[in-house]
Amino acid sequence: MIIDAWAQHPTLRHIKDPVFDSLRRWSKEDVPKEEIPLEFTIQSMDEANVSKSLISAWVAPNVVMISNDEVAAFVAKYPERLIGVGSVDISKPVQAVAEVKRCVNELGFKAIRVLPWIWELPPTNRLFYPIYAACCDANIPFCTQIGHTGPLMSSEVGRPIYIDRVALDFPELTIVGGHIGYPWTEEAIAVATKHKNVYIDTSAFTIKRYPPEIVRYLKTNGKEKVLFGTNYPMITPKQALKDIDKLDLESDTKKKFLFENAKKVFKIK
Repeated sequence: MIIDAWAQHPTLRHIKDPVFDSLRRWSKEDVPKEEIPLEFTIQSMDEANVSKSLISAWVAPNVVMISNDEVAAFVAKYPERLIGVGSVDISKPVQAVAEVKRCVNELGFKAIRVLPWIWELPPTNRLFYPIYAACCDANIPFCTQIGHTGPLMSSEVGRPIYIDRVALDFPELTIVGGHIGYPWTEEAIAVATKHKNVYIDTSAFTIKRYPPEIVRYLKTNGKEKVLFGTNYPMITPKQALKDIDKLDLESDTKKKFLFENAKKVFKIK
């Protein structure tokens, strides 16, 4: 089994949003003119033997790129393969808390994801705190990005050390920091080591680009702290898993990395 801890099935709104224009110099792909069929995402998972993917909504200031209801519809079509992750408008705290509850109680989502860079606010900002409390109340993880941003937005808000303050204020909250935390990977590892409920996922990086610090952590005291992720569609599961054997992981560590840690963190049956 393989579980992808960080993915999204993109809507056309999401793909075409100008904030991602800078990423196209890497992907060198044309912007689609039509919605991408959900079956395309499932096929991509099948090509790499990925059993389940956690797919997220995308809510940004003044725009909903992928709505929670759209994610719920995707999951409903492939309930054995896709797991919903919600997102909320943190600028409206009361409505955001209500939406967290709806995501969990009505839509059956397993986590909430909010990206500091898209709000241009660090995760210690007061607007995040009602969301943390709502996630604690619902007993679900909070997912966020740590590290620099590909889009041309400030990376500083992605410093992993901000998560230290959040974890101190909300010791009950499970936090998953996506994108490895590069170029502050050691900082991310320090925070994950310090706090029992803080984890790191490897989304947005192919294995050949993993910083040596995360590989060392994965093989030693972080074997229960690192989750496999892709950031699909930016990186396909097949691309993300290429060279997995070159990591030379012990069998038990490989299982934890590829699915057991995600099953535990997201309470996947």
